[in-house]
Amino acid sequence: MRWASAHFLFVKAIRDLETWLSEGLTGLGYELVDLEASRSGLMRVFIDRPAGITVEDCASVSNYLTRAFAVEGIEYERLEVSSPGLDRPLKRLADFERFTGREATVRLKLPQDGRRRFEGRVIRVEGSSVILEVEGSPVTLAIEDIDRARLVPEI
Repeated sequence: MRWASAHFLFVKAIRDLETWLSEGLTGLGYELVDLEASRSGLMRVFIDRPAGITVEDCASVSNYLTRAFAVEGIEYERLEVSSPGLDRPLKRLADFERFTGREATVRLKLPQDGRRRFEGRVIRVEGSSVILEVEGSPVTLAIEDIDRARLVPEI
């Protein structure tokens, strides 16, 4: 039972850290796309903004976070800051709204209509659901049922 308890505390700490990071980065003009923190001390922060991310943006955010983590007493061994890449994760309804019209791959936690994986064009967000056009037909997926979603890279 101790492991489950420790895992819960780790997950809660990450959620609190995501909220804190998101607020700080928003103030700097960036969006927190994703955060990966391992028990080994690696902290990966993925940032974005409408104009895109440069190496200078990553360096600036890395310097900011290094100082902010020191002030807040957040321990880590190594910090990596980068853009989310061409296959950007879609985690929130706002992400799907922003990328309406783009192709996305979505994996569900449990099968829906015998499928767990859907690839199609994001049509719209409706309430707490995402509507994709998959093979010419609309498919409604509840955001809470989505395990992972990523943009399909446009080359």
